Amino acid sequence: MSSQSPDQSHVATELRTLIQRHARDLSEQLQAHQRNSFPPSAEKTIRHFSPAEAAKLIGIHEGYLRQIASEGRGVSASVTNGRRTYSVDDIQNIRVVLDQGARGDRRYLPHRIAGEHLQIITVMNFKGGSGKTTTSAHLAQYLALHGYRTLAIDLDPQASLSALFGTQPELDVGPNDTLYGAIRYDDQRRSISEIVRGTYIPTLHLIPAHLELMEFEHETPRALMTRGAGDTMFFGRIAQAIAEAQNLYDVVVVDCPPQLGYLTLSALSAATAVLITVHPQMLDVLSMGQFLTMTGDLLEVVADAGGTTNYDWMNYLITRFEPSDGPQNQMVAFMRSIFGSHVLIHPMLKSTAISDAAITNQTLYEVERSQFTRSTYDRAIEAMNQVNSEIEGLIRKAWGRAT
Repeated sequence: MSSQSPDQSHVATELRTLIQRHARDLSEQLQAHQRNSFPPSAEKTIRHFSPAEAAKLIGIHEGYLRQIASEGRGVSASVTNGRRTYSVDDIQNIRVVLDQGARGDRRYLPHRIAGEHLQIITVMNFKGGSGKTTTSAHLAQYLALHGYRTLAIDLDPQASLSALFGTQPELDVGPNDTLYGAIRYDDQRRSISEIVRGTYIPTLHLIPAHLELMEFEHETPRALMTRGAGDTMFFGRIAQAIAEAQNLYDVVVVDCPPQLGYLTLSALSAATAVLITVHPQMLDVLSMGQFLTMTGDLLEVVADAGGTTNYDWMNYLITRFEPSDGPQNQMVAFMRSIFGSHVLIHPMLKSTAISDAAITNQTLYEVERSQFTRSTYDRAIEAMNQVNSEIEGLIRKAWGRAT
């Protein structure tokens, strides 16, 4: 029998009703906003790139790009306001054309070759607001824009990464359309190839998120009690799913939920690398300390049960960093004194360009430079590229390539 008084019961019922009504109203208004801003026939796109930007992405001099564009050779470009620009499809086509005619060890398509294992990077933190999703989105786009075949997996039921890539969970993601469909325990499990979807960047694919991912958290305890011979344990299910499509990709970027549940542990067991985002404030670092302690203890349990806990690299990325902030600089120095080279050299700067771009559901690589003052955009994109280039160097090092 409930110990609640009539008054308490009434309050609980009213609170539940209020929350349910607010959730319903918010969902309806967000869907209406999505339909108005991005009608069903609309698709999210990415901006065109200048010749200098395109040449840098391909890895050639701008003069050489002008030369091959003037020669034809199956290379196309667009003209915007009287200036030549390149779409992501143009850039990828140029890579293919150049790679076909390349001599010696020169490669324009940075795809994995025999002996180079798939890089699975889990981006994680126990505390929200650390820049985890922003980091995941920009890293995946950076790698794809540089020619790597990239798969982004949104493992956070809040689906922020999916929304940033133009996929609205309430409208575009149906039952079994998330990674849950490939790791569930019953006979409705699907191949990961049926779940992956393309994006507006040809070398970037996405597995979106939805609240249904929480089903894995709910079902795993029951599956542990009823597990039959040959059933894959929860910590091996994401690795098993990714293995079905591993030959199609060079890098997988996983945006983990901000909690240490079964989904995160399974992602860690599948990972070849771990990137932990951290805002250099005392409360955030204290929270990260608790997160590391819990993660270490749980991974020990996973290892005892046969899970994988070997990584090519594990690094910390300082996010939302303000160079003029004295306490932040002290905290960064404190972290470097403890973790040494595990802290990435380059931090991600706090920038209005990043936050303002997110308001319009865009990343720095998508937003037009003209929307900001030149110095604001250039400062932000330079910091972002330095971070992602450093991570690219870790990937290449893991493959045994020159960095």
